[in-house]
Amino acid sequence: MRCFLGMGLLLAALGAGAAERVFDFQEAPLNQPPPGFRSLLAGEGTPGDWRVILDEVPPLLPPLSDKAPVVTKRPVLAQLSRDRTDERFPLLVFEEETFGDFTLTTRFKLVGGEVEQMAGIAFRLQDARNFYVIRASGLGRNLRFYKVVNGERSVPIGPQLDVPTNVWHELKIECKGNQIRCWFNGREAIPTLGDNTFSSGKIAFWTKSDSVSYFADTRLVYTPREPLAQTLVREMKAKYPRLRGLQIYTLDAQGEPRVVASTDQQERGEPGGLSEKGAITEGNIYYGKGRKTVTVVMPLRDRNGEPIAAARLTMERFTGQTEQNALARAMPIVKAMQARVRTLEELTQ
Repeated sequence: MRCFLGMGLLLAALGAGAAERVFDFQEAPLNQPPPGFRSLLAGEGTPGDWRVILDEVPPLLPPLSDKAPVVTKRPVLAQLSRDRTDERFPLLVFEEETFGDFTLTTRFKLVGGEVEQMAGIAFRLQDARNFYVIRASGLGRNLRFYKVVNGERSVPIGPQLDVPTNVWHELKIECKGNQIRCWFNGREAIPTLGDNTFSSGKIAFWTKSDSVSYFADTRLVYTPREPLAQTLVREMKAKYPRLRGLQIYTLDAQGEPRVVASTDQQERGEPGGLSEKGAITEGNIYYGKGRKTVTVVMPLRDRNGEPIAAARLTMERFTGQTEQNALARAMPIVKAMQARVRTLEELTQ
């Protein structure tokens, strides 16, 4: 199955639990940042000037005819700012998903820069002070991997090699568990690395200082990560067989409750009601009964005890069922989930 999203972003199911995203920026407005991304600055100086522009790019596959054009002009991602600040690292972060295991392939071109001529990919990014990066340097004539932890860079690892300017190069990065591999222009360039610092995070395009760099044909094949909320729902349903249904709600951008996890995954995104909203905003508890089931809505709290979500539990009703013993049945389930939740972000990612 394939479906096209905005800006030429392709999402495909590949079987065996894998999925694919392709960034070609075909539908992104020219001379603007692409939708779905956020500019981020690591270090000092001014933020990057990220835009989609037109540039000549060779086709990925060899032409079928010698009369076919050698290059075609099409949208690419460009970082155009020439701020010469040395410790300046503009990033453009893909905001819509967090990635653990993945294989990323991209093409890049070093176009300009007097202080630096660099381009790379930051991955398993937590924030501007914590991430991995693999980058190529035209002036330094090298390819390097390093990690940034609390703003401090590790010792760079990687070979000396030529990275000519105004030429499209291919960079491929593979992450599986704590293993990291890298290829440059089709050849494995850095021996397999092992590091346990970051198990998942965002993907970002990366440059340094006054580097003007272009990116094109970025493809991600990855294992989709199950949000913690859905993991909790699945585990609670298996552990408590009398639990007929379980939904977790959080507030959307408009402050209204919506399902983020459910025993019926088709319910994800469905709106909640006043009970779910009251559980999240006020910490209230609600009880209802039907002919064969009872329902309890309770707040799900973070590590500071603040309500961040609502859990709606539907349980089989038995003779003599009261509100008090329904709450007593629901409480251990909610507490078991709550013990695994530290923040709203952790719950939903």
